[in-house]
This record gives sequence, C-alpha cells and structure tokens, in this order.
Amino acid sequence: MTGAKRLRIVVCDYSGHPFQVELSRCLARRGHAVLHLHFAEFQTPKGAMAAVADDAPSFAVEAVSLGRPFDKDKFLRRRFQEVEIGKRIAARAMGFRPDIVIGCNMPLDAQAQLQGECARGRAAFIFWMQDVYSAAISHYLGERLGLPGRAIGGYYRYLEGKLLRSSDAVVAISDKFLSPLRQWRVRLERIAVIPNWAPLSEIHPVEKDNDWSRRHGLHDKTVGLYTGTLGLKHDPALLRDLARASAAIGLQVVVASEGKAADWLEAQARDQGIGNLTVLPFQPMEQYSQVLGAGDIMLAMVGAEAASFSVPSKILSYLAAGKPIVAAIDNGNDAARTIEQAGAGSIAPPGDTAAFIDSVLDLTADPARRSTLGADARAFAERHFAIDAITDRFETVFAGCRSEGSAA
Repeated sequence: MTGAKRLRIVVCDYSGHPFQVELSRCLARRGHAVLHLHFAEFQTPKGAMAAVADDAPSFAVEAVSLGRPFDKDKFLRRRFQEVEIGKRIAARAMGFRPDIVIGCNMPLDAQAQLQGECARGRAAFIFWMQDVYSAAISHYLGERLGLPGRAIGGYYRYLEGKLLRSSDAVVAISDKFLSPLRQWRVRLERIAVIPNWAPLSEIHPVEKDNDWSRRHGLHDKTVGLYTGTLGLKHDPALLRDLARASAAIGLQVVVASEGKAADWLEAQARDQGIGNLTVLPFQPMEQYSQVLGAGDIMLAMVGAEAASFSVPSKILSYLAAGKPIVAAIDNGNDAARTIEQAGAGSIAPPGDTAAFIDSVLDLTADPARRSTLGADARAFAERHFAIDAITDRFETVFAGCRSEGSAA
C-alpha cells in the first residue's frame, strides 16, 4: 500500500491472540497509527500484549478491564458482562478517533456495542469473522436448555446476521463461512476470505532440550502435547484415555490449559494415579516456542458438532513450530484440510478414541516419521504465514471500505 493514505486503525481483539497482534504491529510498521485492544480478564493464551523495543512508534496495545473476574459459565451474568466490556472497548476505540475499527473474537453482544459506536462516530467497521457464533450458541444452549435455548439461539442468529450486513467489510477465515453469509444476505463484494495464521516472528522450531523442557522434566521424555483452550467443544476424556493407553510405552501426555476441563483432567490424573498425565497452566507467549519444542507429537480435538463453526488456531501454531500433529477433527473442518495439505500428521474422526490413540502410538514408535512430518509442517507455515503478504490483503480490504463509504 505504498503511497496510500496512512490510517488510524483500532484492532479490537477480544481474546488477545498472537496472530492478531502480529497484524497490528505490521500495520504500524507501514506507517498506520494502530491501537490494539484486548479484554484483560478473558482467560486464554495471550499473544505479545506488551510493548517491545522494536515496535513502531505508532503502535500501542492496551488491556480493557471489567475490574472483576469474567464469569463465562453463567449465561445471564456472562451476557451482561459482555455488553459492559463491549461498551468499554467501544469507548476506548472511539477515543482514538479511528478511520477503521476491526472487531475480532468479540461476542455478539459486545460486537453490537462496538459497531453501534462506529456508526455514530463514522468509522468504518470490519467484522473479522472467526466463528459462526450463533451456531455455537444455538448448539450449546439448545443442549442445555431445550426449547428456551433454541429460542435464544434464534435471537443470536438474527443479531449476527444484522451485524454482518451492517459491516463495511467482513473478513471470513474460511470459505465455508460463505454459505451462512449468503443466507444472511451479506453483499459478496464486502466479503474477503483471509485464513488465520500463526506468527512466525514469535513461534519457530527450537530444540527439545531447552530451558522450559528441562524445568518441567520433559527434555528426555517422549511427549504428546496439547496447548490452548480446552472447553465445551473439546473432549478432555480423550487425553486421559490416551495417557492410560500410552503409559506402558513411556509417552508423557502434557496439557497446558486452564478452566474446568483442565481442572477435571488434573483431578483424573490425581485420583486415578495416571502418572504420565501432566496438567500445566497457560504458558507465557515468550516461552511458547520452547513449550512447543518440548512436544514430540502435538494433539488437538474438536467435536463433530463444532466442525462448521470452529477452526482451532492451535493447529497453526503447531505447524509454525515444525511439529507433527494428531487431531480428532471432522474431515470437513478446515484444520483437517490444512493438516492434510501440509502433510503434517494424522486425522481421526471425533469420538473414535481408538483411532486417535492408535495414531499417536504409531507416531510415538516412529521418530523418523515424526521428523519428516515436522519438517513438512514448518515448510507449509513458511509458505502461507508470511505476515507482509497477509497485511497486503487486509490493506486491500481497508481500501475497499474507504472507497465505498459507510454500509447501508
């Protein structure tokens, strides 16, 4: 975008994930004034959310806080908190006097607050679509609450469609989102498909024998590693069962996560005496490459019911780290397609515990194949995750917003 107008941009990255802040830093290096906002109390692995020496002077990152814990497990309280944090993020974003605001990972109630303030402040709004959020809400609340849950899901389908239609542009992470976008009557010329990536500047292959692996006694063990969010759309029992099945061959199953599912796994390991199952909290981003380096086989799971609305970003981090992957994911999910395209590992059907465990055990016994798969994983990442090329695509989206003007 050489010679183009420099913009004031706010990236509202609710979760604070690593690759979104890499985009913000790259935009700032190109001369744009960029404010990167994230929700302080949201419990998830965070990217590099502190200023570093080589940041462009036009880059800033800030945490927006509720001032109290976020209660993600109680729907009504969570909904009110999401509205409140949406208002706080929107107020800070508009105080920056932006030309463009990007809403990413925002719950729909928070996104509505942000988009409304953008319309009032005449800032172009981009909906960075990471999930079909209303599909997830409909599924989980329908299971928990029955008819009332499905009715709530219907409201969120209406709200999500309204927000998408009202956006100046939509960045979808998968072409599988084009079908629901068409159903919501979002104009095709306002949609760009830009797949997610992992930040190569922060995640790179490192030796297994490193400071982190030695500190945790993993440098001399074969490790099956799961990192990141572990929640409703995952099956933590699969990790417990893998540990049981692999104890005799010396595989150490390590889970770096937090929340109820991680607590459950830790209790299972303790109560059932599963000595080869280790549960750790989220690890700092500055140590993440060493964490991934400790793993010999990377693990991922997404339930079949979530395949249409979830593309786990941990897969992309595993690729960047140059590691082989075994994933229990529906073949229709983009992550499964990515693993296959990269030649980086094996896919097992969700719910097929035996197939998942057999794939892990086969790789445990085959170090040479692990090395080949890992090299192919990193090569794929280097071909597809170059931040300058990705930033070019976002700047094209920005140019379209400015030339078209506000959405109708």
